[in-house]
Amino acid sequence: METENESTIGPNWLDLPRDLTANILHRLGTDEILSSACQVCSLWWNISKDPLMWRTIKMGNRHTSYDDAYLEKICYNAVNRSCDHLEEIDIECFGTDSLLECIANNHLHSMRLIDCWSISDEGFSEAVRKLPQLETVDISLTNLHEDSLEVLGRSCPLLKSLQYCITGPLTYRKSNAIAFVIAETMSGLCDLDIEGHGISDVGLIAILDKCPLLKYLDTRRCLNLILSESLEKRCIDQFDTMVLPAPVDYYLNPYWYEYATSDDEY
Repeated sequence: METENESTIGPNWLDLPRDLTANILHRLGTDEILSSACQVCSLWWNISKDPLMWRTIKMGNRHTSYDDAYLEKICYNAVNRSCDHLEEIDIECFGTDSLLECIANNHLHSMRLIDCWSISDEGFSEAVRKLPQLETVDISLTNLHEDSLEVLGRSCPLLKSLQYCITGPLTYRKSNAIAFVIAETMSGLCDLDIEGHGISDVGLIAILDKCPLLKYLDTRRCLNLILSESLEKRCIDQFDTMVLPAPVDYYLNPYWYEYATSDDEY
């Protein structure tokens, strides 16, 4: 008969098959694997050195006590362990041009840089010139401008999905610069999220004209969009999904708005 102590004993994690152990470790965060899990035993250490463990790297400092410098050190370690097998990078709230230079020496298909304010236009542009196979890019909440966007579009002809959202005060300042760059350099886009930008109907029409494959468009907080009846019909005909600014966006406290116009819509 099974004793009470025997019935409460959990599985011996060290006796699990290597493939199953690797699967479990892969569910941990990159920083968790390299700062603690890999030190549990020799098997876990060896698994953590397998380049195939590092095809995807996801890191951020939103929910960790580690500082940016330590996270960057961990990220360098993970990228180096990938031995050029890295396909997807996802980092939030840390990162520098030098780290991006290291990341760019791989064959990335997906790159997500969220809230990475220390990455410059120059550093980003140099990196994406080495990454022509990129298909998915998210550069929301960064210091990057339309010049970087243009380099991205011209360097990455396979690009299918772009997220380039901004936050801050809601603005009525018209600016179609990014719309024109997207239209001229990213004709293969299928998904586009440009939440918070100042594009007007002119910019939207440019995107519609030059991006015939686009099926998803998120324009939340793009307060200069009016959408005439004909433009609305065109959007309905082309897009599977289009997210428009919520009505409440137009009626929030006006002190949060910026009122201005620019000349770049013509």
